[in-house]
Amino acid sequence: MQIIKYPARETWNSLLTRPVFDSSNLFASVSQVLEDVRANGDKAVKKYTQQFDGVDMDAIEVTKTEIESAEKSVAPLLKQAIEMAKRNIWKFHSEQQPELKEIQTSPGVYCWQKAIAIEKVGLYIPGGTAPLFSTVLMLAIPAQIAECKEIILCSPPDKSGNIHPAVLYAAKVAGVHRIFKIGGTQAIAAMAYGTETVPKVYKIFGPGNQYVTAAKQLVSLKDVAIDMPAGPSEVEVLADETANPAFVASDLLSQAEHGVDSQSILITTSEELIEKVLEEINIQLAELPRKEFAKKALEHSKIILVKTLEEAVEMTNEYAPEHLIIATRYYKGVAENIVNAGSVFLGNYTPESAGDYASGTNHTLPTNGYAKAYSGVNLDSFLRKVTFQEITKEGLTNLSNAIILMAENEELQAHSNAVKIRLFE
Repeated sequence: MQIIKYPARETWNSLLTRPVFDSSNLFASVSQVLEDVRANGDKAVKKYTQQFDGVDMDAIEVTKTEIESAEKSVAPLLKQAIEMAKRNIWKFHSEQQPELKEIQTSPGVYCWQKAIAIEKVGLYIPGGTAPLFSTVLMLAIPAQIAECKEIILCSPPDKSGNIHPAVLYAAKVAGVHRIFKIGGTQAIAAMAYGTETVPKVYKIFGPGNQYVTAAKQLVSLKDVAIDMPAGPSEVEVLADETANPAFVASDLLSQAEHGVDSQSILITTSEELIEKVLEEINIQLAELPRKEFAKKALEHSKIILVKTLEEAVEMTNEYAPEHLIIATRYYKGVAENIVNAGSVFLGNYTPESAGDYASGTNHTLPTNGYAKAYSGVNLDSFLRKVTFQEITKEGLTNLSNAIILMAENEELQAHSNAVKIRLFE
């Protein structure tokens, strides 16, 4: 890890740069796949599944028999863990139901909103180097609470043409309606445009590699909504001299093992803590099965020493981390000043892993500084707010002068006439 001590304020922008893969050069090849799937449907999907995943598929939809077989192969203890996570995720997200009241803005003028589920949503679950069955829960459970009418899931098959059993079990537990063995760009295309087998959806959720990211960006321009801009995962630990070095090291490594393009940042006011954390990283890294991924991620990860907690908070808000762990003496006071972060973890006994799996909060979060403008996935992500209004004749009379004057000054006479014809004609 790179160590930077007391950086000048004018260097922060370059210092906090992410190791983000530039997907712009992928757009031409990704566009070609998108257009092929749009034009040729299942035939193109199967062609690219063979080309990219190395498996020749006869049927791309997962059958009920396959789901039942997968359920039998998932260890009982893992099933219990998934069920516990489901309960907590359900409890947290069900409390996010909006309270929308009817408001009388002026006499005779009644306005209100209604929350309506997005009818058709598509969830993308990567295959890659780890089966992300936890992401199935994070996306499908709020979709189920919102009462989306159609929840479909795409995930790439392995060389045997199967999806990981835990992913299928989590999908069943979380209420997914249909599952398809499709990965990468072709999965995004199938959900965005629809094929003979895969229904078109209105919004696509889920993480993925640079090809998936590029595909989501392209289809979002005119064809379908997406959850948020996505990028490599990241964590920041904000710590003072009271932090436990072993805990801090474990948090940095838990993010680094995601992949070579992940980033871990430690911002601290304690120079003594830095050496202890580095020692712990070396000890813990040696025991990790995914240590090669973690080592490469740590090459572009950083430890930054600052003079005060105020400066640490200011730098954190500039970085806007996806995950933020605050390990300081008065962590709640520090947290009050955090305005840019995807999800915040407070104190020595709140690891990021808890939010990733089972505490109940959602782990699908904005990366690459988008936490300055985006929320993580929540119940609202699966809802639309439709406004309604009802106006009595008295209410329209009360508003008429303002409406007519504003419309005519904008030179929109038909707008003015729509009021006059009701009241004066």
